Amino acid sequence: MVDASAQVRPGGRSAKVRAAVHRAVADLLADGPAEALTIPAVAARAGVHPTTVYRRWGSAAQLLSDVATSRFSGDVVVPDSGSLAGDLERWMADVATDLADPDTLALMRAAIGSGPEGGCACTADRHEQLRAIIERERSRGGEAPTVESAVDFLLGPLYYRAIFSAEPASGDWARGLVTTFLAASRALT
Repeated sequence: MVDASAQVRPGGRSAKVRAAVHRAVADLLADGPAEALTIPAVAARAGVHPTTVYRRWGSAAQLLSDVATSRFSGDVVVPDSGSLAGDLERWMADVATDLADPDTLALMRAAIGSGPEGGCACTADRHEQLRAIIERERSRGGEAPTVESAVDFLLGPLYYRAIFSAEPASGDWARGLVTTFLAASRALT
């Protein structure tokens, strides 16, 4: 007779391996350039065999995409201040703070540099958060811009500054983008 408890491993070895590999990626990015992040280096740092990493992720690009998706999912809370301006200002300041973190920035740059899926992994949750803010404003009966224009006008400059500038965006700068964006949106309607 087979013991049923021995067959079920919720959060068992697989979850431990994933956590160790994700931690190894973060550690390697903190220690050196993204180019040093290879499957064998990640496996050695995580204490697993490279085959385990290749079997689960296939490539360094897929691994970076998975780590970025995990890192950028649910880390910024969608505020509910009662107004579109208040929600966007607080959210943008929180995103700017998150993107100013050196470890976050290293992961984002490495993921984006690994291919198109890396960029999507870094921004998909942010798009959904913006969608939630804008849809909430519409449900209140307020006028709201399109999600696409909010992404282009708000996230575009924020991510550009984070990735390509030596000076990270401040919360005040990010809130200023919101003020300009909402004024321009009202002028166009």
